Amino acid sequence: MRMFPQVFTRNLAARSPRPKQSAWEPLRLPLFRVFWLASLASNLGTWIHEVGAGWLMTNLDASPEMVAAVRTSMSLPIVFLAIPAGVLADRFDKRRLLLMTQSLLFGVTAILSILTFNNQITAWGLLALTFVMGLGMVIHVPTWQSAIPELVPRNQIPRAVGLGSVSFNLARTLGPAIGGVLIALVGIWSTFAINAVSFACVITVLAVWKRQTIENSRGRSFYASLRQGIRYMLLNSVMRHVMIGVVLFVMPGSALWSLMPLYAKSQLGWGAQGFGALVGCIGAGAVAGASILPRLRHRFGSDVLVAGAMSLFAIGLAIMSAAPSWPLLLPTVLMMGAGWMATLTTLNATAQFTLPPRLRARGMGCYLTMMAGSMSIGSLVWGQTAGAIGLAGALNVACVVMLVTAMVSFAFPLAIRLDD
Repeated sequence: MRMFPQVFTRNLAARSPRPKQSAWEPLRLPLFRVFWLASLASNLGTWIHEVGAGWLMTNLDASPEMVAAVRTSMSLPIVFLAIPAGVLADRFDKRRLLLMTQSLLFGVTAILSILTFNNQITAWGLLALTFVMGLGMVIHVPTWQSAIPELVPRNQIPRAVGLGSVSFNLARTLGPAIGGVLIALVGIWSTFAINAVSFACVITVLAVWKRQTIENSRGRSFYASLRQGIRYMLLNSVMRHVMIGVVLFVMPGSALWSLMPLYAKSQLGWGAQGFGALVGCIGAGAVAGASILPRLRHRFGSDVLVAGAMSLFAIGLAIMSAAPSWPLLLPTVLMMGAGWMATLTTLNATAQFTLPPRLRARGMGCYLTMMAGSMSIGSLVWGQTAGAIGLAGALNVACVVMLVTAMVSFAFPLAIRLDD
């Protein structure tokens, strides 16, 4: 128990004056601004797509296991291939890799849209195409994230990562609502078509990017580069603690995302638009919390902030299990969105701030492997748990697990000050 005073002392000592620059400062840089807008378009399309995929599965097979399997099928490729994908991104031109992955994702979403429009999609077909999308994302995500430090000065990396989270959560706020309207007015197929258009927008931005950085394998083989990246992650204490922190948070937190479509439909009795609004409120909470995140991190330190955000998320799970009325559910999901954003943004920024440039894609590949693995395993566990004891029981169990892991996180301090 003596670890707690030490952690609090360390965080108090690491405090620094309130940052003078705004959390939105990187948007003043033209190159970052263009990439951020492209990312926003892509994230918006992805969230519209996710609403469509989740709702489509409830129509094709409404069992908790199959609904949860939609997210699992997207995450599994990242679990097994994110680290090798990071090696590729550290050895080969990032721009070309991104163009290849965006082209693949464009093709898959276009096919899914056509099959759904013609009523030719099946539950297993949806899972198969979602799995192929995961294969594209496994290369795209670590490559895209490792390119962020090329777009901003080093002291703005935490803010740039935070703005990446804002982009993601702003899209999560608007995307589900748009998706719900599209499903109601046009049909589920339109959500996949919109996502295909978003990938086309990113391809356009990448086509005109005049990148100056050149990757260098330094004479190492692919296997040697892979081993070097894994060895660094195991030996560097900060990165090791980041990986553990991801598991401690995402494993219980995945209960929310994997069970959300079924929760909205069976627990609340809502349709597609209600489901979209629920997910959108979570994103709104994340966006609202982003503007005060640097101040909270300076005041309390990363370790206390992460544990506190995890605890708030756990409380939200407990409240949701009771299927409360809208006046209570609204602030609850807003709080959970802020907690999700604060935890993962802090862990992600710590990783990017710590990793040397030559290992950044491999490091982010390891980060994504831990996150996707925790999401995949968590989705399977919570799907089975909900099938056995019901949705409310599964959410309550996830709440207890999250409170325990929040306390355990103090045993793995990040021990680094982010220069926000």
